[in-house]
Amino acid sequence: MSLLNSKKWDIAKGILVPIIAAIAENWPAKVISMALAILLFLFHRMSLQEERFFSVPLGIETGSDLVPAAPYPGMIKITLRGDANTIYPIQEDDIQAYIDLEKYNGPGTYRAPVRIHKKGTALRAETLEIFVDPLEVMLVLDERLSKTVPVKVTFRGALESGYELSEYTLDPAHVVIEGPAGLLTGVAELSTDFIDLGGRSGDFSTAVRLLHPEPLLIIRGSGLIEFQGSIREQLRVQNFENLPIRLDNLEDRFSGVLETGSGSVRIEGGQIMFNNIQAQDVSLSVDCSSVDSTGEFLLPVSAVVPPLFTLIRQDPENVRIKILRRQPRNPGTGGS
Repeated sequence: MSLLNSKKWDIAKGILVPIIAAIAENWPAKVISMALAILLFLFHRMSLQEERFFSVPLGIETGSDLVPAAPYPGMIKITLRGDANTIYPIQEDDIQAYIDLEKYNGPGTYRAPVRIHKKGTALRAETLEIFVDPLEVMLVLDERLSKTVPVKVTFRGALESGYELSEYTLDPAHVVIEGPAGLLTGVAELSTDFIDLGGRSGDFSTAVRLLHPEPLLIIRGSGLIEFQGSIREQLRVQNFENLPIRLDNLEDRFSGVLETGSGSVRIEGGQIMFNNIQAQDVSLSVDCSSVDSTGEFLLPVSAVVPPLFTLIRQDPENVRIKILRRQPRNPGTGGS
């Protein structure tokens, strides 16, 4: 058996030695040739792959009380590399870029890596390479707080001439905002988008959006405010001076002498109504129906104003009057 094995070994040796010698001959050149062949194979494979570029929003995932307190890149560039049948069916929303804030413990500035989450078609792609730019994002983090602030209305345009906005209501009149503590402390109120008053002359209601004072602040709720406005005719105040004081209901047998013969009236009414008022529509008078003898009397003065107007002030309110008996006329004489 040993003789047989020795013969087999001699035969194998006779075959392998020449082969090994052939391989070992000029081996550096052969190694270089093999390496070049491998590189050429890889370059060929790479030349068959295609690249696709698009951008996706950068999301923030956090289970802590920390939030970004300064602007950061809102979009991340995505590069897909693979064969055409792999990369082009992938939808842009199948790749999500995000930063996980879970590992950060307190306010400060951090360099956070951008992570990728695949879904949909991207999950089924076997030979797919995904690259993000940038790889890291500098984040300033601060404590998350919330507070309630009032809503401030902003208007533009002018109502129809002669009208004014008498009152309005907001629903809600206060809203809750949340965000980084440093930004939140500087917000005392939230303004609405413009409410157009141009040419209006009647009550109206509309929904208006709240304006974000800072992109990093969040407004709880829908962000819409219901506005209801009441419009009325604009009020105007006017004085009427030197109005004669009239004596009413004085018996014919008496005559009266006023201590003051004229007065003034101050009234309020709608701007448009004042355009139609006449001078004789405003007057002062004294009711003398209670006078039944001669003498001096202090009687109240009544102001007469048109309907829908409000009397603000009159002067005088009372007047002293001297009542005299009217002298009869002497009959004329004549003859035939």
